[in-house]
Amino acid sequence: MDPIDILKVIGTAVLPISELRGAIPLAISTYHFDWYYAYLFGVIGNLLPVPFILLLFNKLTPLLGRVRFLDRLMQWYFNWTKRRSKSIERYGWFGLVIFVSIPLPVTGAWTGSILASLLGMKFKYAFSAVVAGVLIAGAIVTSATMLGWAVAGVFTS
Repeated sequence: MDPIDILKVIGTAVLPISELRGAIPLAISTYHFDWYYAYLFGVIGNLLPVPFILLLFNKLTPLLGRVRFLDRLMQWYFNWTKRRSKSIERYGWFGLVIFVSIPLPVTGAWTGSILASLLGMKFKYAFSAVVAGVLIAGAIVTSATMLGWAVAGVFTS
């Protein structure tokens, strides 16, 4: 494993759109990592921004809101996110875990952390839920990627 490839995988996992959904398949299919390294580096990268989001998001939002375009974008995103917060408000920690663990677009560590901040969740409570969700999402994405390669091998042999 090349250290540059490891950094590329971690960097892909840090990004808010790709997160684990992009990092793990990239590691396995492009850089030929073993599944456990792909999982490990994907999870590490995906968790890197979480403490910063949980600790700083509510403090930075008013500053970013001073820029008209960013304010409109943030308001749309906050409204969209809050509409999906009903299950998290209802089920609390477990609801946040499930939300983060579903590897679909606009779910994951970034949105889960922002949602936890918007709902005023305590850092330890939110961080532990996001970590649990990322671990589950990583397992789902890794399994799906490996299953996809196994199925592809059946059809090409």
